[in-house]
Amino acid sequence: MLAQQGRVHVIDHPLVQHKLTMLRDEQTGPKDFRDLMDEIAMLMAYEVTRDTATAPVEVKTPVGIAQGRVIAGKKLAVVAILRAGLGMLGGVLRLIPAAKVGHIGVYRDPETLAPVHYYCKLPQDIHERDVIVIDPMLATGGSAAAAIRFVKEQGGAQIKLLALVAAPEGIARVHGEHPDVPIYVAAVDERLNEHAYIVPGLGDAGDRLYGTR
Repeated sequence: MLAQQGRVHVIDHPLVQHKLTMLRDEQTGPKDFRDLMDEIAMLMAYEVTRDTATAPVEVKTPVGIAQGRVIAGKKLAVVAILRAGLGMLGGVLRLIPAAKVGHIGVYRDPETLAPVHYYCKLPQDIHERDVIVIDPMLATGGSAAAAIRFVKEQGGAQIKLLALVAAPEGIARVHGEHPDVPIYVAAVDERLNEHAYIVPGLGDAGDRLYGTR
């Protein structure tokens, strides 16, 4: 189920919202945090791929001929922004196991808050695929906007951004730099704080995934 807020698609399915609430809880430890993020990503991928093209086919069942539909058109690629995006990757791939995978390493400079790029490895045929860029947190939007730019520079054209929680500032930046890219989230939160963390958010997703600080 999708609720649109401007150009942002908020996935408000009860299971997504229930699991997101558990994910936010500061008492949720790394194992449960990883499991929840994986589950949410799979549920959200179901909605993100809702407009995937299909073609009609006939199949023979044990008792007759059935008219069905199969996925057609462009294949998919999933591009994870390191490192927190890895926490969503397994869930998305369980739903789309044939997708190719790319990785983009971008981190936010703690002083300037500007994105710093250190790694980019994408499928060679990225230009032939629909692309889903994944990152749990859309905070300042710098990392996501940079990652989308890298995908475009290597030929990717049909791109969607999938995040769990977004701040209005991050949404504005991505849409300012990439107005053609739709954003799918489970929640749009209030704002960023002075350290550029989403409020109320869920903390540092990477640290909570891997038990680091």
